[in-house]
Amino acid sequence: MKTIDLQKHTVRDLNQALHDQVEECTIREWEVLEPKGQHNIACGLDQNLAVDIKGHAGYFCAGMNKKAHVTIFGNAGQGVAENMMSGTVRVKGDASQAAGATAHGGLLVIEGNAGARCGISMKGVDIVVKGNVGHMSCFMGQAGSLVVCGDAGDALGDSLYETHIYVKGSVKSLGADCIEKEMRAEHIDELTDLLNRAGVEEDPKAFKRYGSARQLYNFKVDNASAY
Repeated sequence: MKTIDLQKHTVRDLNQALHDQVEECTIREWEVLEPKGQHNIACGLDQNLAVDIKGHAGYFCAGMNKKAHVTIFGNAGQGVAENMMSGTVRVKGDASQAAGATAHGGLLVIEGNAGARCGISMKGVDIVVKGNVGHMSCFMGQAGSLVVCGDAGDALGDSLYETHIYVKGSVKSLGADCIEKEMRAEHIDELTDLLNRAGVEEDPKAFKRYGSARQLYNFKVDNASAY
């Protein structure tokens, strides 16, 4: 294992060392000490690495992740795992707003709560939140799944496309074109798999499913106020 102390080295030094593993991977396991909320830690990774960040991370930690497995032993700032393509990102604490924004693939697990706009414009990522999510979560969600084991704030799933949303707790309000849907056997199976992958012990039958009513796919003048 390679250990890098961010009180002795810069984030750029760390990211360059991680990026160097693409050409020739000599070290698979990395430990990052004293992050102290710095931004852009472990961004743009493109190799099957295990990166443990021992503390709180700032904005865009593990953004654009591909293949790597990043664990944040603390809280994460805005845009954690933003535009992730594959791999896994796990936040042991809470995450600020826009967690998993625009992400195309992989698995994001937030063991605490997530702020506003969790999964905004998600395009294939699976997100599992053990706590609550804030308002406008899954806004314009296009593909993938959002699992919320706690409660959801206002305007859940506003203007979403085909993202699957599962919520165990209460939903303050649903966004435009988002409705509650039937929980069929295939959805129980999908949710069971997501919970198992995330290492979360919850009864999938206790969740409700939400999705698109598919009324905003094409412009209709009668719906103009909803756009």
